[in-house]
Amino acid sequence: MKPINTNPTLKDFQKYIRETVLERGFTDTTIPELFMYLSEETGELAKAARQYTNMHCDSNSEKMELSHELADVFEYVLDIANHFNIDLEKAFREKEEINNKRVWSKKGEI
Repeated sequence: MKPINTNPTLKDFQKYIRETVLERGFTDTTIPELFMYLSEETGELAKAARQYTNMHCDSNSEKMELSHELADVFEYVLDIANHFNIDLEKAFREKEEINNKRVWSKKGEI
């Protein structure tokens, strides 16, 4: 596997995930399976965040690395984007243009 360059774009990350999926033999993973994996990783991210903030955690649970769990979620988001042939960088920029035109209230204001 070729490493990601030192200044990667989102396209570079998507390409890397596409190549990794192929190399590791996960090309037959279905969309529903990807969403289940993403959901699982999102739960692990939430648990890691709870541990990080000392929010009612089971002291017997294995310590989870918040940054690694976030990276797992990122990988599945990229993989899902690839399955739908979505240029995530382009989609992000388009969506931010929409968001920038919205009026946002602060927490507690309505």
